[in-house]
Amino acid sequence: MVVTLKACCTVRPMEETWCGRVPLSEWDQTGKVTHVPIIYFYRAPQNWLSQDKTIASTLKDSLSRVLVPFYPLAGRLHWISNGRLDLDCNAMGIRFIEAESSSTLEDLGDFSPSSEYHYLVPTVDYYSLPIHELPLVLVQLTRFKCGGICIGVTLSHAVVDGPSALHFMCEWARLARGDPLQTVPFLDRKVLRAGEPPLVPLTKCHVHTEFDDPPLLLGQTENIEERKKETTMATLKISKTQVETLKKRANESSHRPRNGVGYSRYESVAGHIWRSACKARGHAENQPTMLTIIVDTRGRMEPPLPEGYFGNASLDTVACSLAGDLVSKPLGYASSRIREAIERVNDEYVRSGIEFLKNQENLRRLHQDLHAEGREKEPFYGNPNLSVVSWLTLPIYGNDFGWGKEVYMTPATHDFDGDFVLLPDSGGDGSLLVFLGLQVVHMDAFKKHFYEDIA
Repeated sequence: MVVTLKACCTVRPMEETWCGRVPLSEWDQTGKVTHVPIIYFYRAPQNWLSQDKTIASTLKDSLSRVLVPFYPLAGRLHWISNGRLDLDCNAMGIRFIEAESSSTLEDLGDFSPSSEYHYLVPTVDYYSLPIHELPLVLVQLTRFKCGGICIGVTLSHAVVDGPSALHFMCEWARLARGDPLQTVPFLDRKVLRAGEPPLVPLTKCHVHTEFDDPPLLLGQTENIEERKKETTMATLKISKTQVETLKKRANESSHRPRNGVGYSRYESVAGHIWRSACKARGHAENQPTMLTIIVDTRGRMEPPLPEGYFGNASLDTVACSLAGDLVSKPLGYASSRIREAIERVNDEYVRSGIEFLKNQENLRRLHQDLHAEGREKEPFYGNPNLSVVSWLTLPIYGNDFGWGKEVYMTPATHDFDGDFVLLPDSGGDGSLLVFLGLQVVHMDAFKKHFYEDIA
């Protein structure tokens, strides 16, 4: 795919907004200090070409307006001390790029994951620019030869999680098509004690294994070689019938839930993914393996976080097992390990996690390092581990900026080993999509086990 950049500008809030430094919460501090991309594709309506200039101006104008209530996104991050960050709300704005492609939407076929998607989202220069010069949001409008377009957006994960990012996207689209703001973002991160000292000593906190280094392959003392192996991306679809088959199988086993609440589609499908990955990777029976689960804590705290809480409120929790147990025992065993990890996340656990992090002298080891030097010391969540992120309940579809809903939405590039994302199929028929990244040598085996074991 050939993509040519045509223009670039900075979009700032349309009105004057509050300026000043604000602390980030502990959940912001432990998120990736990188950006997460998503892409929306749109086909051209009949009057599309006559609106060519209007499209860009509509997007930029509505961005300028939505940045008034969402003004933290127009700011910049700053390192302070001990590997911690704060947010300078300085109205520096976000970057808006216009581009053209000689390809058509038809050239993309079924929109299967491709490394070429890198050309459709803005590039963030982490390696030569200091963090306080990096925009928190970058947008790229790409026009295709057929008249269709795509909107690629990448947002800083240190400032927003999935629910907050999609809250911003939905409100931006509402303003672009002429509707009023629906939910005002709640911006005070002090409800999660941002910037405050610890209340309790570390010795009184829960054990938070989610912050430990993940297991290594047996016989290895580091994971440098695993990091170097080539990865590839894929999208797998499972029908509603196949999802129900997995749920039934999980709940019929000897490891069915004790409280009578059946395993969810996430717990059933994620358990199946975990087992399939162990088989595809050929793990020994005594190989420890860890599954990372991201839990939205907004409704799990007492009282719940205010509506529209804007920031990171999602907590990583981990399920652990031996590969031999996952493979030899029924699906319900894997689902039970996942259920146990999710149920651990209650108000007490969340607040304990906040205190645990506040007691850490330095949080830098928990960040994804932005610079090439030292990257091999970062936590590595690939082989023998994985992460299964659920977008099943997020408002990912239907973003109408005034010219109709998207024809396709993708979380863009997920080419990291062990990186899985679950999405509902846009058709609304109960099917699910699994976006995944795995080492090339394991992908075919994973697909084989994934589908054959359902049957």
